[in-house]
Amino acid sequence: QAQLVESGGGLVQPGGSLRLSCVASGSGFSIYAMGWYRQAPGKQRDVVATIAIGGTTNYADSVKGRFTISRDNAKNTVYLQMNSLEPEDTAVYYCNRATRQFWWNWGQGTQVTVSL
Repeated sequence: QAQLVESGGGLVQPGGSLRLSCVASGSGFSIYAMGWYRQAPGKQRDVVATIAIGGTTNYADSVKGRFTISRDNAKNTVYLQMNSLEPEDTAVYYCNRATRQFWWNWGQGTQVTVSL
């Protein structure tokens, strides 16, 4: 079990960019595939992007070409670079393990609001 702390969210205009960070406490981070998830008001939490141990990435269709997930195992950190943000990207963003049955306890998330 690790403790997850997300940061980097904020208010940004459409077309803008943000970089989210997630630090996972504890050891063993480098052996887990990780993911970013988001939950908009009144909607379920959906996966946005995942990154495997070897660096292979996958993205939801809605963010392909705009978002980039990366990781720094030395810092126990996973990042989400978000470009060309759209109002539909507004949500609370969370990180966790990429495999549902192995999810750790969720962190507090970081709010991303895309608006004029």
